[in-house]
Amino acid sequence: MKNYANYNFWANLALVNWLKKHPEHLLEQEVLSSFKSVKLTLAHILQTQEYWYSILSKTEFEFREYGSLNNVFDDLLKQSENLAVYVTALSESRLEENTPIQSPWFTSDFQNFEYVMHVFNHSTYHRGQIITICHNLGITGAPMTDYNFYNVMAK
Repeated sequence: MKNYANYNFWANLALVNWLKKHPEHLLEQEVLSSFKSVKLTLAHILQTQEYWYSILSKTEFEFREYGSLNNVFDDLLKQSENLAVYVTALSESRLEENTPIQSPWFTSDFQNFEYVMHVFNHSTYHRGQIITICHNLGITGAPMTDYNFYNVMAK
């Protein structure tokens, strides 16, 4: 869990650093996808990480607007780092503890490590979606952000 938390931060950092090299208007351009732009997909990753952080840390979650693309970049990196630090500090017993959730979308009572795996898997899924959106916009040369690459080459 702890290594995967650091991987998630590293992968989001690599993606954001790559995206910052491309024109903002392309990253905000609407496309046919589950989210209408790279910016909105990044905001969704951020919002979802914030949601799961609130579940794990037992704090209040609030939907919010993220503003400019640069704000989304900065907030995503800050949140990814905070989430990595938080998960890294969790004890084994806290990771194995069950946390019941009653939300508008679902009800569950899983161990915390399952929620941790879910949020990082969710972010990975949408990072891949961003690469596909970028390819459709003519943006190529995405960084390698596979978990194995992180473990073998990037740490």
